[in-house]
Order: sequence, then structure tokens, then C-alpha cells
Amino acid sequence: MGFLAIYFLELIFSLWLEVINRRHLKTQGGHVPKLFEGFIDGQKLSRIVAYTQENSRFGSFQQIFSDLILLVILLSGFLPFVDELARHWGLPFILSGLFFWLVPGFITTLLNLPFDYYHTFRIEEKYGFNKATIKTWITDQLKGAALSLVLFSLILSLILWMIRLAPNYWWLWGFLILSLFQLLLAVLYPILIAPIFNKFEPLQDQELADKISHLMQEAGIRIKGLFQMDAGKRSRHTNAYFTGLGKTKRIVLFDTLIQSHPREEVLAVLAHEVGHFKGRHIWKQFFLFESSMLAAFYLFYLLMDWPLLYRTFGFQHYAPYVGLFLIGILGQKAGFFLSPFYMALSRRFERQADRFAVKLLKSPSTMMTVLKRLAADNLSNLFPHPLYVRFHYSHPPLMERIISIEQLSDNADIKK
Repeated sequence: MGFLAIYFLELIFSLWLEVINRRHLKTQGGHVPKLFEGFIDGQKLSRIVAYTQENSRFGSFQQIFSDLILLVILLSGFLPFVDELARHWGLPFILSGLFFWLVPGFITTLLNLPFDYYHTFRIEEKYGFNKATIKTWITDQLKGAALSLVLFSLILSLILWMIRLAPNYWWLWGFLILSLFQLLLAVLYPILIAPIFNKFEPLQDQELADKISHLMQEAGIRIKGLFQMDAGKRSRHTNAYFTGLGKTKRIVLFDTLIQSHPREEVLAVLAHEVGHFKGRHIWKQFFLFESSMLAAFYLFYLLMDWPLLYRTFGFQHYAPYVGLFLIGILGQKAGFFLSPFYMALSRRFERQADRFAVKLLKSPSTMMTVLKRLAADNLSNLFPHPLYVRFHYSHPPLMERIISIEQLSDNADIKK
């Protein structure tokens, strides 16, 4: 009963957050804020409101569907059937675990494909964002599924192997294995994984490349590569990011960002990312995540042998991979209520990165301009509910960011 209470509490609370966020937008979104005059007019604001509302309603419907499907899988006796089938076939321990995890994973992924299709080719298409073809979408799904299957199977196999090899300390070895795997992926992602989905080439705009190189030198950062990505073949959304570690560290610009923003605004976006780099925000978040993951592994270890966990869902036999699956779902639902702590830290880092960018550029106006243009281009919600922000926003709301930057204009340190 405790499991179901947490399960439905998370679902109901998540849906309620969406409702109050939509209502807040409806009451507040009737006029263009003075800060955005010249970038957003009444017609654009109406599109922002409609886009946000439609995405919210669609997301709520998808969450209800996904949670109900998962609940059926949990309570119908399907999982004990899958476990018994693996035992009947005489599958080895690790293969039994993979089979047990992958069967419900395949079902939920397959059932969610229509939602992904609808969001891409109906909602994103309707508001002018989608540029993907059906062929591109199908290819992305197949590539993503194959990559996820390989990586997930490798990680789960190693964890299950450690459970058999070191039953009292598998949680520590499992944590170390997953941590090293994450670091390895961070190094290899730019050169092995990202190119599977997108084409990367050296930045074509030489003047922009020179400006970026000068900016990086001024910030004291050495970058191995400066690339542009063909994001425009899938979406009109804009972005830029740092990726990789060590010798694979590079800057990636969406071609949509280059095409829709002046060079100075592209530099402002990158200056913000430099702020994260100089503030070591990625490493701080990584170590926070690792600490949480270590605690989670130990909790999994403590609950793994709990007989009630297995009896509640109709299992007659103890199996570590079953315990991992059930505790993982419970942890995911309960963990939602801890998200405000992570989001608050993330928003703090974003404010620090904004401050660094303004100081590096010595131009608060450029930073404010690019945020306003990004809001207009991406139809960003200008009026999120404060409680919704606490649970879902890794960045401060746009108006809060712009007001904070505006207050830096009179700061003498910024002008030095």
C-alpha cells in the first residue's frame, strides 16, 4: 500500500502542478511584459501561451497513460510471469536479469512511440519548430533504441555480475563501475555517440570563429575544437553547449543559433556556458549526483532482501534483478519530491553563469537582448507558476534572469 500511495501521490501532484501552471499562465499571460517590448508582440504572446498550454496538456495525458501502463505491468502478475519464463528457459542469472528488465522496457517504449510522433509532427510542426522528416524520425528512434540497448545491457550486466561476485559489497562496486562508465561516456560522447545522430563540422563563419577564440583566450580557456551542428534538419530550436572532457572538450553551436542570431549574441550564449565551465558547475553537479547515487545504491542493498517487496507484487522467489527493478521504480517516484533541491542548486549556478557572462562581455544589454530573442524564438513561457518553477525549472524564469542582469548595469565591477 505504501508503494501505491507514493506512486499515486507523485502522479497526482505532478498533474496538479501542470494545472496550476496553466491557470497561472492564463491569468498572467494577457499582456506583453514591458521587458519584452520590441521582441514579443501580442500575436507572439498568444502563440507562447498556446504552445505552453498545449505542451502541458499533452504531457499530462502522456504521463497518465505511461503511469497506468506501468501500473498494469506491476499489478497484473506480468512481471512474475516474465521471471518464471526466464527460469523455465533455464537462462543464466545475468541473462535472466536482462530479459526481466528489457521486456517491460520494450513494451513501455513501444507504447510511447505514438506520443513522440504526435509531439514531433503535430505540436512542434504546428508551431513551426519541426524540420524532421518521417525517415529521420524513424532512423533516430532505431539508433537511439540500439544505443540504449547496448549501453543499458552492459551496465546492468556488470552490476548483476558484481551482485554475484561480491554480495555484501556489490553496492559499492556497482557505484564505482557506473561512475567510471559515466566519465568514459563524457569523454567519448563528442567523438563517438553524438556523430551517430548529427553531422559536426568546423565553424564556417571565420569571423565568428575568431571572435569566439578571442573570447576563450580572454576567459583563460583552451578548446580543442569549435564545431557547428546540423540541428536545423530536425528542429528550429536554438542552443549551444560545451561537451567532452580533456582532449575531447569542444564547443558546439546549433546551426539554427548561427543563422538566427547576430555574432555578438552568439558570443553572449557562449559566455554564459563559459561561466558554467569557470565556476566548475558541471563537476559540482556531477559530485552531487554521485553522492546521491552512492546513497541510492546502498539503499538498494538494504532493501534488496526485504521479503514483503517480492510478495507484494506476486513473486515467490528472491531475485536481485527483480528487487532492483521494483526499488528503482519506487525511488524514481519518491525522488521527484527531492527535485526542488537539485533545481534550486541548478538555478543558482545559472545565475552565477549569467553574472560571469555579463562581466566577461562587459555588456549587460547584449545578455538581456539574447535572452529576449531566445524567449521569442523558442516560445518560452514568460509566466511560470513559482511552485512549478521549484520542481521543473533548472534555469530561473526569464524575467527574473533579465531583471537580475539589468541590476548589474550600474555595477562598477562589470564595466572594468
